[in-house]
Amino acid sequence: MIRKEKYKEFIFEVIIPALILALLIRTFVVQAFKIPSESMVPTLQIGDHLFVCKFSYGLKIPFIDKTILKWNSPKRGDVIVFRYPEDPKRDFIKRTIGLYGETFQVINKEIYINGTHLIEPYKIHNDFYPSATQFSPRDNWERSKIILPNRVFVMGDNRDSSLDSRFWGQLDINMIKGKALFIYWPPWRMGIIK
Repeated sequence: MIRKEKYKEFIFEVIIPALILALLIRTFVVQAFKIPSESMVPTLQIGDHLFVCKFSYGLKIPFIDKTILKWNSPKRGDVIVFRYPEDPKRDFIKRTIGLYGETFQVINKEIYINGTHLIEPYKIHNDFYPSATQFSPRDNWERSKIILPNRVFVMGDNRDSSLDSRFWGQLDINMIKGKALFIYWPPWRMGIIK
């Protein structure tokens, strides 16, 4: 009988509080994600496991993505996890390239923000020639587009293998889950995401 009582005591004093704490941390603080595709190569490899800070830009009510406190906005270069606009049940990870109020162009695979060429040491191109369609959204947007309020323009670092804002449009910042911070697996790739 004493064993059973101690077991119940252990469950109520240790296990349940630990589960509640883990749930709160996952909901509001940090969440683990695994990279499923090559769209962020070379920054992130297929199979990398990483932690995402869920309060980088503010505090959200879980499940409805309503921001109750906002203290920051995405900055150019931030690697973010967000709900995919065309299927919100899926999570995507991309790099923030364009910000509210800026004009955005793609000319022969190069990005221009407000008419100035953007230097991007993190990006790669596997297909060295612009796509066969002269004005493919992947490689050319001759006309400038203005980034709307509460939106950002996101792109994968592996530009020729990324389904990103070039194809489905500007990302509503309310769909952002958080900022990618740290690769924790595999051990030889462990480190801060830049």
